[in-house]
Amino acid sequence: MANQPAPTLALLLLATLLGGQTTLAPHSRAADPAAQRPNVVLILADDQSYRDFGFMGNDGVLTPNIDRLAAQSARYPHGYVPMSVCRPSLATLLTGLYPHQHGIHFNHPPPGLSVMRRTMTADEYHAARARTDYLIQRVPTLPRRLAQHGYACLQTGKHWEGSYQTAGFTHGMTRGRPANRLSPITGTRAQSNGQWVAHGNGDAGLVIGRETMQPIEDFVADQAGRRPFFVWYAPFLPHTPFDAPERFRARYDRAEIPAHLLPYYAEIARFDETIGQLIASLSKHQQLDNTLIVFVSDNGFRPDPARPERHNDRSKLSVHEDGLRTPILIWHQGRTQAGEHPQLVQTIDIVPTILAALGLTSDITPRMRGLNLWPSACGESPLPERPAFGAIYPNDAQSLGHPSQHVRGKWVRNGDWKLVQPGPATPSLPAGLYNLRDAPLEDQNLISDPDHQDEVARLRHLLDQWWPAGDDSQVTQPHGD
Repeated sequence: MANQPAPTLALLLLATLLGGQTTLAPHSRAADPAAQRPNVVLILADDQSYRDFGFMGNDGVLTPNIDRLAAQSARYPHGYVPMSVCRPSLATLLTGLYPHQHGIHFNHPPPGLSVMRRTMTADEYHAARARTDYLIQRVPTLPRRLAQHGYACLQTGKHWEGSYQTAGFTHGMTRGRPANRLSPITGTRAQSNGQWVAHGNGDAGLVIGRETMQPIEDFVADQAGRRPFFVWYAPFLPHTPFDAPERFRARYDRAEIPAHLLPYYAEIARFDETIGQLIASLSKHQQLDNTLIVFVSDNGFRPDPARPERHNDRSKLSVHEDGLRTPILIWHQGRTQAGEHPQLVQTIDIVPTILAALGLTSDITPRMRGLNLWPSACGESPLPERPAFGAIYPNDAQSLGHPSQHVRGKWVRNGDWKLVQPGPATPSLPAGLYNLRDAPLEDQNLISDPDHQDEVARLRHLLDQWWPAGDDSQVTQPHGD
């Protein structure tokens, strides 16, 4: 028994999701030879800490579908986003660039969300947001590259860059305009003057996962056997509002879950169920074994015990592990090898990895500083040891094209050590040096310890090499890439 091969992901998931049914009806549509190229599905958790997955060692949270995917995947448990909030992180996943390169280091453009909501008409509000469109239009994004190679590319869920077309998707749900009802889960808000606006985070696309999976089902059904496809599945989950149906909370009835975690854990269970539905849809249309699946979080979240729908001060928007760290999963039937890779990786690695997996290494641009993880995912070569980098910025930008002026603090992790270096923006982050092996909760700041000043100097040198202070020469410009 020990020498028998592990069940495939298709069998593991279909046994659960389709009531044990693993035989599918023959597909009748004639296949275009081009459609034999792999499909790609990028699954993005929205506000989920690295430690809130079963496969990451949390026995209290319910993530059975993600855990099954993880069991069959190349797993990278020490992944890092460059910034611990959604828009900059998602822009990195679209472009393969750091925020100080693509220029989207904020959620809201100048003059900031509060001023925009209080003083602008709806047309002025949308015009202010559209001022940033060039930052994504002038870059060879992943969907733009794939579309050039014949892929149909579907955007669903979170998308801060106006219409889905702005980022190069061929199909999509987000329009950059108000949806048909006011609600956090339609991304549609009322200005002070009463006019409706698209908040900016995804508008009509945000209903995916929360209210329906039909757009993905229809897209897969339409494209299967015709041409390869790319699905951007970035649901507004487990993000607030924590309004999961009672059946998801009921799953935790026999568990001793702290009250402030229960609403968040219910949303995680809800999100996990949709991943099962997505994979079942791929199986139904005989596309699962020809689909590369990549899973990652856009940033972490841990509830504040006093206000459970708010993040605590050590997760989202922070420089701490609960905000920055994410597991990364890579799976393709018959190509990747299940196993864990303990080296540090970053979400800037995902675009070059996907391109390499599809045989499109010539599309990896010199600006992309990420590492191609594909050889390690296939078991062909081990990963090198290397640092991970990032920077923390305010939620609102004061100007475009000057990310160095907005830095609250830069950070680097190298091995067990992590350094935080204050930046010029106000309020800046306090300097910090942490040994994550000895104090994984980052509750022992060694920055002033005389025994560790050599380590401080080494890490500061790495940061200076990564991004010299005051250098905005890498940022995307309005006139082109």
